[in-house]
Amino acid sequence: MLLLTLFSNNMAKILVSGLINIETTCPIKGFPLDYFPIDYPFNQVKSVISGVGYNLVNNLRKLGDSICFCSMVGKDLHGKLIIDELTEKELSTAHIQPILAATPQSVILSAPDGRREIYCDLKDYQEATYDFSTAVSAINDADLIIACNSNFNRPLLKLAKGLQKPIATDVHVLDDPYNAYNRDFLKNSDILFLSDEGLKDKDIKAFVWEIYSFYHNKIIVVGCGEQGAILFEAETKNFTDFPAVYTRPVVATSGAGDTLFSTFLHFYVKSHDVHQSLFYATVAASYKIGEAGSSNGFLNETDLRKIVSQIEESNG
Repeated sequence: MLLLTLFSNNMAKILVSGLINIETTCPIKGFPLDYFPIDYPFNQVKSVISGVGYNLVNNLRKLGDSICFCSMVGKDLHGKLIIDELTEKELSTAHIQPILAATPQSVILSAPDGRREIYCDLKDYQEATYDFSTAVSAINDADLIIACNSNFNRPLLKLAKGLQKPIATDVHVLDDPYNAYNRDFLKNSDILFLSDEGLKDKDIKAFVWEIYSFYHNKIIVVGCGEQGAILFEAETKNFTDFPAVYTRPVVATSGAGDTLFSTFLHFYVKSHDVHQSLFYATVAASYKIGEAGSSNGFLNETDLRKIVSQIEESNG
């Protein structure tokens, strides 16, 4: 497996390739949701630009990294809104290709206890082909490639490997280490993240060991929600449990996994300290879920370090 370059205070160059969409969040009274014809949650239904790729980009930019973002939008009103918003935020749209018939959308129902139900309409996103020939220079210039597990990223895996670039992937919910859809991403990732949501009836560490034994990833992290995270390091063959931390009341858990993933990568590229990076990531994820909207609630590095210091002081 490839080693990431060690950085101190230098700005890392990270290429992120993944989904961007329009996300609408709506609070509900709880699950299961009883039928009622209409409700009026004034000032609580919100629509924002989101999507896994965009969430990662937002967090990494907030933390101070230099980002190249590859994605696709539709030739519709939502696609134009996204391009305008990215331009306003001074995020380059050079690699956002408007080739979809319609822009993906998602709806998230959030309960007071933090549970959520997501309805994600990808439109023709999984059938579209992205032209990575226009991004070869950016790939070659990047210190790390984050390839979300979208169909259009399969050629990116080959390009990044050919250019000897380290690859990080989050496969999210996985219940089979030999899953056909995710196999390319599992095989090519130096750093692999997944959620425990598909592993409720499994021995998580045995499952991770099976993944490592077959794919030989350098680092594997399982996000376990309110239980924290589990880290596996190929170098030592050791597992480490990271308990969850509390920073503020939970509002909605959407985006927590993206925050855990991207915050870890930010600090790991800078310090190469796996344990410190994951601890910082658990703190950032805890803070993130104190705000609704997958692309909201991120911290800059200075504020995150302050919260980490407060936690460390309170723990003695």
